[in-house]
Amino acid sequence: MENSLIKLIKETFTPKLISNIISVVVGLVIFILLYLLISMIYKKFAKEKLKAQTFKLIAKILKYSFFVLAVIYVLGIFNIKITALLGAAGIAGVAIGFAAQTSFSNIISGFFILSEKSLKIGDYITIKDVSGTVDSIDMLSVKIKTPDNQMVRVPNETIIKENLQNTSFYPTRRLNVNVSISYDDDMEKALEVLSKVPDKCPCLIKDSESFAYYDGFGNSGINLVLSVFLNNSDLITAKNQVYIEIKKAFDQANIQIPFAQLCVKVNQ
Repeated sequence: MENSLIKLIKETFTPKLISNIISVVVGLVIFILLYLLISMIYKKFAKEKLKAQTFKLIAKILKYSFFVLAVIYVLGIFNIKITALLGAAGIAGVAIGFAAQTSFSNIISGFFILSEKSLKIGDYITIKDVSGTVDSIDMLSVKIKTPDNQMVRVPNETIIKENLQNTSFYPTRRLNVNVSISYDDDMEKALEVLSKVPDKCPCLIKDSESFAYYDGFGNSGINLVLSVFLNNSDLITAKNQVYIEIKKAFDQANIQIPFAQLCVKVNQ
């Protein structure tokens, strides 16, 4: 029994196999040390010069590139050709080919996203029917966190092909506030009162052009619009201030904000 076991071990672990195993171990150690060295150099010299999303994306590309090279190296030690594996896989090889093509397209699109600088982590964007904050920019996709705390994965290729709306691209934005007055109120007085509202809102940008204008006749009243500029970071606070000050100003000037009414006529 013992002799049979020794014979089996000798037949299994041939000198060539042992040599291949040693080559694999030595090669992987070299790959790991080389990867750690390049990563250390990259982090030291590139982290301060590159934006966060660019730095992370390149780091991931380095990581996966070393992994692929290591796999190819190991297969080469055992004289296994990748083309032969794909040919033997048949339909699976075709599927992998399509997947690889899509992945490559997304990777290239990722570089276009970074080079165009059309979005960055923390921006609030709308792509197709998805709106939310950019949580990460990866090799294959952009992950968006929606206002209701859902994660949506959008392929990089989709970001490039579709119309992208980036609300956070510029530090400031315009806010149009719609308001109505009663048909019994003085239109000119209402416009003057509305035009002075921005002076009472500290969150608005004072040196920007704010103005009010008439926007038509509605079913219940005359429509006006107050157009102001604000910092993106102050959006919610500024909106609250503007609505509160409009209501206060109209109340002090005895200007009525109409509401929808339904008249019912009963024939006797």
